[in-house]
Amino acid sequence: MDRLLTILAWFSVLLGVLVLTSVRRAHIRVEYSVSWLGAAAALLVLSQNRTLLERMAVSLGLADGAVALLTLAGGVFLVVLYRFSLIISRLKDSNIALVQRLAILEFRLESIDEEAQAAGN
Repeated sequence: MDRLLTILAWFSVLLGVLVLTSVRRAHIRVEYSVSWLGAAAALLVLSQNRTLLERMAVSLGLADGAVALLTLAGGVFLVVLYRFSLIISRLKDSNIALVQRLAILEFRLESIDEEAQAAGN
């Protein structure tokens, strides 16, 4: 179990560094990085605190603390991924509405141009 907790601790540190690097390089927005940083911090704290991990395992009804940690980490990452799915869906809907408004504006501009050309002749 110690080896698994050590691997999870290194994974959480790596995740935090990757997120911070992505924020620094403007690959991810700060408001979206908070979820990932929170997940990485929670994973790091739980992988390094055996007492808290064992209490969590007992409260979840699991025999092993590492299994409880993996279960919790999986749940946290599912929530984060669901949140990003909602954000992506909202952005897609906004893009569709924006493209429709642009098409309407282009149509109106072409109509105005045609009317101006007809009035000029």
